[in-house]
Amino acid sequence: MTAQIMEELVSLCKRRGFLFQSNDIYGGIKGIYDYGPMGVEFKNNLKQAWWKSMVYERDDTEGLDASILSSPVVLKHSGHEDTFTDPLVDCRACKSRWRADQLLVNNKCPNCKSEDLTEPRPFNLMFKTAIGPVDDGSSFAYLRPETCQQIFTNFKNILDSTSRTVPFGIAQIGKAFRNEITPRNFIFRVREFEQMELEFFVKPGTDDQWHEYWINKRIEWWVNQGIKKENLKKIEVEKNELAHYSKRTVDINYAFPHGEEELEGVANRTDFDLGSHTKNQNDFKITSDVMKNSSSTTKLGVQDLEEKKWYIPYVIEPSAGVDRGVLALLNEAYREENVDKDNKRILLSLKPHLSPIKAAVIPLKKNNEELVNLSKEIKSNLQKLGLGRVVLENSGNIGKNYRRHDEIGTPICLTVDFETLEDKSVTVRDRDTMKQERVSIENLSEYYKKYFN
Repeated sequence: MTAQIMEELVSLCKRRGFLFQSNDIYGGIKGIYDYGPMGVEFKNNLKQAWWKSMVYERDDTEGLDASILSSPVVLKHSGHEDTFTDPLVDCRACKSRWRADQLLVNNKCPNCKSEDLTEPRPFNLMFKTAIGPVDDGSSFAYLRPETCQQIFTNFKNILDSTSRTVPFGIAQIGKAFRNEITPRNFIFRVREFEQMELEFFVKPGTDDQWHEYWINKRIEWWVNQGIKKENLKKIEVEKNELAHYSKRTVDINYAFPHGEEELEGVANRTDFDLGSHTKNQNDFKITSDVMKNSSSTTKLGVQDLEEKKWYIPYVIEPSAGVDRGVLALLNEAYREENVDKDNKRILLSLKPHLSPIKAAVIPLKKNNEELVNLSKEIKSNLQKLGLGRVVLENSGNIGKNYRRHDEIGTPICLTVDFETLEDKSVTVRDRDTMKQERVSIENLSEYYKKYFN
């Protein structure tokens, strides 16, 4: 079964080094988490899988890694300075603060149940930071609230340096920051997070078709990462709830331990973004309600060679949170199984390409020089294949090592025993089935490559 309550995942993540509360020795900072030794490997594997799917396996996408600091001018013309707010309500009784949309039950404070609440007021979600030696408020930048705006401002740079033609995409993975009023549900809603975003530029009139294409493509990708299709739902965002730039948005929701919520959004952003940042907006027929009179010095349009006209491309944006992806996949992979009537085990049945450790090599006897040296050699040879991290476990306790790697999600464990010294073979144990087989050291590299590829 998958995790039934969030506490099961939180406990596993701390116990096995996936996630820690940031600055926890000083009481921690709410809404900020650190990825531990297993977590960083898992998260990197997820990002690599996304990048491979979006960039390496396509012929119409380029990558970008843009700065985190954003000019206020960019976020003014993108609409963020005016619209990137949440309605904030204070409880006069216990002094707690809440987003207005969280006060769903009789308009009471979720903390103390008081009805003595302030009227909602706008709260800016963006973090500011000073630029330069003097913090006098005259020179500042924002920590970017999303990763996409630098894609739009780099549109012409990428177009000119790669000779791309529409339709094409620009992909980016990176940190974003939002000053959430009430971070909650572990790493689901946090103040510092990573996004995996694609901005796919298309000709107006083809946008509806491309939007459907990317909705289906993204669901297919999450299924390939290990999420059951029945646990994913397409949710049409209501017109009155659409972001200011969106013509249509479809959320891909997942059944998290705390309830069904958004895992990824796929938006049709029309020509709002490139239109907002382009020079001489009046030269174009812009369909969306962009901010007029942009101070940009660049024309962010492309020419239709057949019609000999310039136009501003529409944008289809699949945007996924890395941290939400980590949480969903951990939940999906979590299992509790009865080994026999007296024992049960917890395991993460992760797809092998996502597993933080690909294989553990375990000498049967701790510190036995012959067994340990051979184990080190096997570990080194497997590591050189470049398929992910391989570890040596020199504890001498096979049972505990198996249980530890079940919980980490390691697909296979290789035991080097005294029989190995005679027949030059090792015992390979499969995580999910717990079945064991002997594989010769000579054939181990081929077995290993075949297992993961």
